[in-house]
Amino acid sequence: MTMATETENNGPAAETKDIKDVKEIKDALKDETPPDNKQDEAAKESAAKGDEKKEEAEKKPEDGAAAPAKAQSVHKTNYEKDTVYLYQFPRTPLLPSISPYCLKVETWLRLNGIKYENVDHKMKFRSKKGQLPFVEVNGEEIADSAIILRELGQKYEKDLDGCLNAEQKSVQHATISMIENHLVWVINCWRTKNLDQMLKGYKINLQHALGTRIPNSILNICFKFTFGRKGAKKVKAQGMGVHKPEEVIQFGCDDLKVLSDMLADKPFFFGDEPTTLDVVAFANLAQILYIDRETPFSLRDYMQENCPNLVGHCSRMKERCFPDWDEICSTLDMNTHLPKPEKTEEKEGKEEAKETKESKEEKEGDKEKADKEEKDVEKDKEEKDVEKDKEVDENKEKDKEGK
Repeated sequence: MTMATETENNGPAAETKDIKDVKEIKDALKDETPPDNKQDEAAKESAAKGDEKKEEAEKKPEDGAAAPAKAQSVHKTNYEKDTVYLYQFPRTPLLPSISPYCLKVETWLRLNGIKYENVDHKMKFRSKKGQLPFVEVNGEEIADSAIILRELGQKYEKDLDGCLNAEQKSVQHATISMIENHLVWVINCWRTKNLDQMLKGYKINLQHALGTRIPNSILNICFKFTFGRKGAKKVKAQGMGVHKPEEVIQFGCDDLKVLSDMLADKPFFFGDEPTTLDVVAFANLAQILYIDRETPFSLRDYMQENCPNLVGHCSRMKERCFPDWDEICSTLDMNTHLPKPEKTEEKEGKEEAKETKESKEEKEGDKEKADKEEKDVEKDKEEKDVEKDKEVDENKEKDKEGK
């Protein structure tokens, strides 16, 4: 991600633009917690309008009338066949995504070796269901992380759970449900009630993420107002938000204890190779473990002190799926996994240096030539002056002899 640079404006026009930008920021932050849950009425309405437009576009034109253009169903129109285009939240300096659902999808893609590209959309897009993450493949959209994994697994013939028996699959299903329908709400409850600590704990830079020049102080206020208010309503409606903070943390500790007991001393939950449960567990545990150490968070402290095997599990998944973790967090680049053009910058630098050297040599040559020409001109002038003086002396001698 790169921060957008805009020209400074003054006067009413600039103020109007700032107000508009703040409104867009509020809209962009609406559905963050949690990305995979309830869709907004606005999203429904938008999807309905999109369907109406699509139906109108697909209607048979009358005789002699030009055929209407087909409605575009994806954002990425110049897509490469079978490449997965992932739309998610921006990077942070501590982990690739503060959304467990986004991190879940990207971890699964990497674990299966599927070619994908993150679309840096500055949080402007949502799926037709109003969610993040969503993916686009061959001009089609797939939304909701669970559906994404299922459909991509079928398309690319990838099955992390092929080695599991029926009983293990049942245990996995129940455990994933515990994580995504209980533990995730514990985390979201803490986030909505500790907004300042959340921003500091994940080192979130909204100005950078949204690509705007609006000061972070204003963006943080908008974030707290939209995310805090809406997030609080969601966690309360779900039920987690009605409990005391210490009760919520205890719920989370109980979930971590279950996961720790299940993992025991195994590398992964069902043996030597990761399954879907490992992907989901890692995506959620990372939200707890990798928060800044200076930020007080009881759940992280409990995990480090009482569940060292879960810490080790996160390290193994991180090492296997995100060998570029440090580069991601330091550069905030969305696509560090993609091969870069063959040292284009280095080549350009060398060519520029070569051109500079040639230009310098050419200039030095021109200077030497000019100096030589100047010396030749001065020499000719001196010779002419000598001849002229000599001629003058001869004429004087002749005049003397004539007298």
